[in-house]
Amino acid sequence: MSKEVTRWDPFNEMISLRDAMNRLFEDSFIRPSAWPLPFEGSTWGMPVDMIETKDNVIVKASVPGLKPEDIDVSVTGDALTIKGEIQAEEKYEEASYIRKERRLGSFQRTVTLPTNVVADQAKAEFENGVLTLTLPKSEAVKPKAIKIIKK
Repeated sequence: MSKEVTRWDPFNEMISLRDAMNRLFEDSFIRPSAWPLPFEGSTWGMPVDMIETKDNVIVKASVPGLKPEDIDVSVTGDALTIKGEIQAEEKYEEASYIRKERRLGSFQRTVTLPTNVVADQAKAEFENGVLTLTLPKSEAVKPKAIKIIKK
């Protein structure tokens, strides 16, 4: 049983400038944070899942603390926009906050849909802080079977 000894090279531990720049651009533009820390005055996004089935595009958005009437949903071309506003709660006259991290204010999230949908036939359901949108695909983009005839 032999043990191999490898000499430690501190330069192997350092991240290359190219790797650092790739990580910076990937984290900033390709995978931006969906839910930044909600410091006062900051904007926040909402986590969104998008699922494509044979007939529909299903979008699930987490919007805790809201009522369905506080949310506006629209489709323009291939863009789905979900927006609303979270109102301030009660004020404490004889107390002060030790920590205040819950988000308040207006929000808007626009995502690009993977295909054309029929917005007039969309269904929206809201349960336990999760908005579920079922957007039927346009007939023009649904796959069509072509029967092959033998000659």
